[in-house]
Amino acid sequence: MGINLLIVEDDDRVRAALRLALEDEGYDVDEAPDAESALDHLRRCGPPEVMIVDLMLGAMDGFTCIRLVRHNHDVPIIVVSARDDTHDVVAALEAGADDYVTKPFEIKEITARMRALRRRAGATSSASAPPDIVLEPDPHLPLVLSPGGGIVRRGDEQVHLTLTEFRLLCELAQSPGLVLSRSILLERVWDRGFFGDERIVDVHVRRLRTKIEKDSSDPRMVVTVRGLGYRFDAPR
Repeated sequence: MGINLLIVEDDDRVRAALRLALEDEGYDVDEAPDAESALDHLRRCGPPEVMIVDLMLGAMDGFTCIRLVRHNHDVPIIVVSARDDTHDVVAALEAGADDYVTKPFEIKEITARMRALRRRAGATSSASAPPDIVLEPDPHLPLVLSPGGGIVRRGDEQVHLTLTEFRLLCELAQSPGLVLSRSILLERVWDRGFFGDERIVDVHVRRLRTKIEKDSSDPRMVVTVRGLGYRFDAPR
């Protein structure tokens, strides 16, 4: 059984070509011509192992589709779009995408990105069980990271992070007090990086802060060290 993925693309020719090429690579491919069909597919069949989403999808655009998927699922999402403006890239990542590829592209680039996402997921699930890390020792609602279990909890409630957000938090929290540069985080979390653009780290840090910090505008755990990178401040 190949890796199951869902292509969300409104151009029939692009979608068909992408499907045939990925099936030739051994993937088990489903497809959706618009965002509404994709969301219906997830409701009926559950999340695939990877999603490939275009941004220009008609009535509901790709940004909205990604945000709605992220409400319930942590599936890795790769955006494939002709839109290469930096604002579009950042907006897609802010919405919840894990990676961004511009058209035209080579199929080998898409499959390489998917393998990188799968490696990150595999590394998380197969890692030996390191001890839990108390991120915030609130006596009533402690925030606890379980690197081996792949979860973060605030009290009894799970904090839903994407795979990329979880890996980013693990890298920072497992090196408390140390400044990790953007280039180091790109290498460790994104494997070979993302177009050499270190701003992807900033986008994911902002998203992570909204989920774990009590006040994301005044972060106390994941702090910025201006000109150097980011540091996790262990609780006192």
